[in-house]
Amino acid sequence: MPKLVVLSEGFTGRTYELKTERTTVGRLDDNAFCVPEPSVSSHHCEILLKGAEVVVRDLNSTNGTFIGGQQITEAVLKPGQILRLGNLQMRLEGDQPPPAKKALDQTVILPQGVKLNELETAGPKPSNFADDTQFGKKKNRANLIFIIVGVVLGLLVAALLVYVFMKAGTLTSPNT
Repeated sequence: MPKLVVLSEGFTGRTYELKTERTTVGRLDDNAFCVPEPSVSSHHCEILLKGAEVVVRDLNSTNGTFIGGQQITEAVLKPGQILRLGNLQMRLEGDQPPPAKKALDQTVILPQGVKLNELETAGPKPSNFADDTQFGKKKNRANLIFIIVGVVLGLLVAALLVYVFMKAGTLTSPNT
């Protein structure tokens, strides 16, 4: 029995078996296959079983129905093809298991890389980073400015506190 397997994140692995001749797909609960995804229309499409064929018909959806990247109004969906409703992707799987991956016909020899003695004799000599101006320490004036502004603000706050305490002390002392 053919089934739809959802591939999109948040719905990954969710499946729906196509058991009836007509299956509606959409965001609302009254659809046979309800998918609560904002890019899917309320009643997005219908899937019809016509003999051995699975036919997808768009129901004037807002974001369109696509098979293999092509927008459709009605088309046959074959096992393994990707059906996209808005941003939601799903794959049709048939009764037969998916084809097995093809084994390699021959052994492939992987290269071993470079030996240490080959590195020492070949290629340019390493650079002396102490003499290279590209790698020299850069002066960071932003940090110096930040420190100076911080010290000045700290001194201003301290002076303001001293002034406030001095004023408070003169207000509370009795006159002689």
